[in-house]
Amino acid sequence: MSLYTLTRHSHATQLYRRLYTSGGKHLFDTNKLADELQSEGFTPQQSTALVNSVSTVLASSTTTLLSTMVTKAEQDRTLYMYKVDFAQLKSELQMLEKTDYSMLRAENERLQGEVNKLKQRLREEVTRTQAGVRLDMSLEKGRAREEQAQHEIKIRETDARIENEISGLRTQMESIKFSILQYMVGTITGTGALILAYLRMIM
Repeated sequence: MSLYTLTRHSHATQLYRRLYTSGGKHLFDTNKLADELQSEGFTPQQSTALVNSVSTVLASSTTTLLSTMVTKAEQDRTLYMYKVDFAQLKSELQMLEKTDYSMLRAENERLQGEVNKLKQRLREEVTRTQAGVRLDMSLEKGRAREEQAQHEIKIRETDARIENEISGLRTQMESIKFSILQYMVGTITGTGALILAYLRMIM
């Protein structure tokens, strides 16, 4: 049993004694009830025992009833304690709410900072990748231009070689033509001389 319950029970007992048993008073007229019982045929001993039992039961019931009652002062004190507890609880809830809000705000700021760092890192990575791609493209273009220049040089060299070969063939053909012409002139001259010699012999 708690101290509060014991205090209430003691207070109810004292109230009952102060209201109903001070000066030998009872909750009802025991003598009148005993006389009525005897007039109904009960013996004095039976009437006394019955009256005492009824008085004891009523006293116990009254004590129990009074122990469950609350005085105005106790009610006010209980309400005040409830108000204090509620105010304390409200203050704790507000403090927890402020703490949670501060924690959430700090966490949000931390996450925002992490996101900004990731964005910056991503931008740097994209910039670096774009620069690498541009450099690779420039190198490829340079290599392509060099290969194209080399191909053009080779083509010009091949053209020059072909021109030289053609010039050589032309020179050889001219030489052959001149040799044939000389051979034909010599042949014609020799033949003409033979014919003239033959004609002279005949004549």
